[in-house]
Amino acid sequence: MLDFDQSSIGAFLKNKFAGFQPQMVSFEYGTVDSCADGIVHVSGLSRAKYGELLEFAGDMYGIALDMSLDGVSAALLSGGSVRPGSVARGTGRVADICVGRELLGRVIDPIGRPLDGLPLETRAFRPVEAAAPAIMDRSPVDTPLETGILAVDSMIPIGRGQRELIIGDRQTGKTSIALSAMMNQKTSGVICVYCAIGQKASSVASLVHSLQESGTMDHTVVVASTAADSAAMQYLAPYAACAVAEFFMYNGQDALVVYDDLSKHAVAYRAMSLLLRRPSGREAYPGDVFYLHSRLLERAARLSPEKGGGSMTALPIIETMAGDISAYIPTNVISITDGQIYLESELFHAGVRPAVNVGLSVSRVGRAAQYDAMKKVSGSLRLEVAQYRDMAVFAQFGADVDAATKKLLDRGERMTELLKQPREEIQTLADQTALLTAFQMDVLAAVPVKSVSAFEAGLLQFLRKEHGELMATIDTTHKLDDDSAEDLRKAIRAFAEGWEA
Repeated sequence: MLDFDQSSIGAFLKNKFAGFQPQMVSFEYGTVDSCADGIVHVSGLSRAKYGELLEFAGDMYGIALDMSLDGVSAALLSGGSVRPGSVARGTGRVADICVGRELLGRVIDPIGRPLDGLPLETRAFRPVEAAAPAIMDRSPVDTPLETGILAVDSMIPIGRGQRELIIGDRQTGKTSIALSAMMNQKTSGVICVYCAIGQKASSVASLVHSLQESGTMDHTVVVASTAADSAAMQYLAPYAACAVAEFFMYNGQDALVVYDDLSKHAVAYRAMSLLLRRPSGREAYPGDVFYLHSRLLERAARLSPEKGGGSMTALPIIETMAGDISAYIPTNVISITDGQIYLESELFHAGVRPAVNVGLSVSRVGRAAQYDAMKKVSGSLRLEVAQYRDMAVFAQFGADVDAATKKLLDRGERMTELLKQPREEIQTLADQTALLTAFQMDVLAAVPVKSVSAFEAGLLQFLRKEHGELMATIDTTHKLDDDSAEDLRKAIRAFAEGWEA
C-alpha cells in the first residue's frame, strides 16, 4: 500500500480551488417585433455583432445584417416565419463553416450541413467573412493553372492566385469552361471548390454526377445554395465556399474556387437589401454592391513563401443580358478581377466552341502565367485570331480579296477549327504544344477545312503512340528545348506526309 503525504494533497487541492475561475456563459435576448418575407426585426440585442447568428423559437436561425438604435434586423436562413412577440437569442457566434480535408468529395450547404445524405464530422471551422491577405503577404502570380482548353491556355492564360472572370450570355458554355478547369486538376494537386448559387437542384445534381463520373469529385468540394433556398443562404454561399478554399490556401496548398454565378448572388443581396429598407441605387442595387463582390474576390491570392506559399484562384461567373457587358454588375466585377474570358452567343451558335471572343477577352497576368513550352508556340496566335475575325466580316459579303488576304482567311479558317474543342475534352500541355507547332509549320494548309478535326485527332494519337517519350518529356519538364522542338517538327511532318483525309 502506497503512503501518501496528506499535507501535500491538501495543499494541491487548496491551490486548485484558489485558482479556479468559473466559466460564465451569458446570452442576450431580444423580442421579435415583426417578421415578413424572411426578414425579422428584433428589439433589444444591443450587443449583437454584424453577421452574428441569431436563434429563434422553433429551432430557426437568422443572420444579423442591420444594426440600429432600436434593435437588429436579421434574414432567416430557412423558409417559414417567426411569430411576433417570441424570443430571439444572440448566439455570440459569427456565421462560420466547417473546413478540412473531410469535405473532399462532399456536397454541403452554406452553413456546413451535408446535402448528399451522408454523415459529416469535421473539427475545424472558419468564419465565412475574413480579411483578404495583405499586399506584403502576397507573391506575384507566375505559376500557370492549366484548364486543358487550348483557346484559353494559349491566349488567355490563368495563373494560380489570379481572379479570372468568365462572362457571357446564358447557354454559351461558361460553366463548361470552369468544369474543364476543375477536371484538369486531377493530377496537379489543386483542390477545387465549386459554389452553386441560385441554381435548380436538378442542375446541381447533374453537375455533381458529371464530376463523379470523371473522377473529379475526389479533389472537389461542392457548396450549393439552390433556387429553393432563402436569399440569405444564397448570399452566404460564395463566402462559405471561399472560407473552405482558404483553409487549403493557408495550409500551403493550391485551391481553385468557382462562383457560379455572381449575378444571382447580387440579385439575392438586392432582394435582402430592399426588404431591409436600405436605399437603392442604380438598377435598384444597394450602394455597397461593389463591396459585396470586392471583399469576396480580394481574398484570392498567391501567398508569399513566409506565409506557406499556398494560393487560391477564383473563377467568378457573370451572366449578361444580350451581350451587354456595360451593365452594372458586369462592369463592377470586370474592374475587380485580373481579366475576363468573354463568351459570345454568335460564335457559340456558329459552332465555334468554346465561343471565346478574343477581342474582348484578356488576362492581366499575361505570359507570366504560361509554361516555357506554351510561350514558344503561342506567340502571335492571339493576333492572328483577331485579324482573321475582323477580315472574315468583309469576306462574308463576297467581296473580291487579294492573294495575301485569301491566304490569311484560309489560315484563319483552319485555326478556328483547330481551336474548337468538344465539351469536357481535356488537352495536356504536350497536346497543345504539338497542335500549335503543326499550325506554325503550316501543314494544315493542305488539309481541307472539314478534315482539320480528324487530322488533329489522328496527329495526337500518332504522337502518343509513336513518340510517347517526347510528349511525356514536354508534360513533365514544361519546356520545349531546340532538340525536342526539332524532333516534334519531324514527327508532325512525317504524319502529315502519310495522312489521307
